[in-house]
Amino acid sequence: MQRRSLLALPFLAAPARAQEAWPSRPIRFIVPFAAGGNTDAMARLFGAFITRRLGQPVVVENRTGAAGAIGSEAVVRSRADGYTLLLGSPGSIINGPLLTAQPRFDPFADLTPVAMLGQVPLVIIIRAGLPIRTLAELVRYSREHPGGVSIGTSGIGGAHHLPLELFKAATGANLVHVPFRGGGATLPDLLAGNLDGTLIELSTVLDLHRDGRARILGVAAPARSALVPDVATFIEQGQAGFVAGSFVALFAPAGTPEPVLATLQRVMAEAMADPEVQTRMRGFGADLATPAELTTPGMQAYLRGEREKAQRAIGIAGLKPE
Repeated sequence: MQRRSLLALPFLAAPARAQEAWPSRPIRFIVPFAAGGNTDAMARLFGAFITRRLGQPVVVENRTGAAGAIGSEAVVRSRADGYTLLLGSPGSIINGPLLTAQPRFDPFADLTPVAMLGQVPLVIIIRAGLPIRTLAELVRYSREHPGGVSIGTSGIGGAHHLPLELFKAATGANLVHVPFRGGGATLPDLLAGNLDGTLIELSTVLDLHRDGRARILGVAAPARSALVPDVATFIEQGQAGFVAGSFVALFAPAGTPEPVLATLQRVMAEAMADPEVQTRMRGFGADLATPAELTTPGMQAYLRGEREKAQRAIGIAGLKPE
């Protein structure tokens, strides 16, 4: 009897064993866009920080295609164990699913937001030859010229197009939307004088503004950017509450254990306080996450607000899911 009891002990004890400490092997960051952009740069910055803090390498993997949907779906379909995480942005988390007739996943149900990495505010910048220096002058000039003012964006329904529609609706400006294949693709035409302006991330056009080759009219952020302190925000120029930016946030598959999320959020809070990270983020022209944005409930509230703004802009623009 005693021998049978001893033999049974390993089987009885197995379910009670402590779970494997996380992380015990490399972590994958899936970036659903090509290398070189803001999302990729932040993934590598914060991935390196997490590696130093947790002692496991973070491998950044770029999985491009379908406006971020391919990489995002790969994370949704992965095991919810904290080893495969997504770097999400407006196109892949908000706009893309809203404009897809039959999305293959629901980012609000199938992903858990872990923390904001940062936000790069959007700006309206115009070619230097136009006699416009403020948003009010842009609105007035556009109304006075029958052809309006041409404004390029990264594409129909994209993270730049939808805020443009909200600005047009709020001001009545005669702005003609010109879609391109990516925000950077607008710049050659802007500099050549073929395009009057573009709505784009601050970091992308900072040098153009500083060199006088183009002029930023307003920053769509809650406060002025330290990189262009001379440029007023949209809010300061009479557009109450107008904030628009390209966020980069960390997401995990739904069902990821709470201790894993808590560990990631703790490390992300440490990163936000790190001088090297702060310096690099300022170089991107990015605003660091707020304390609320380093929590799942805070991020959920933020994302709901972004989805509501996007839905309103989609309705204004008359866009239909395809």
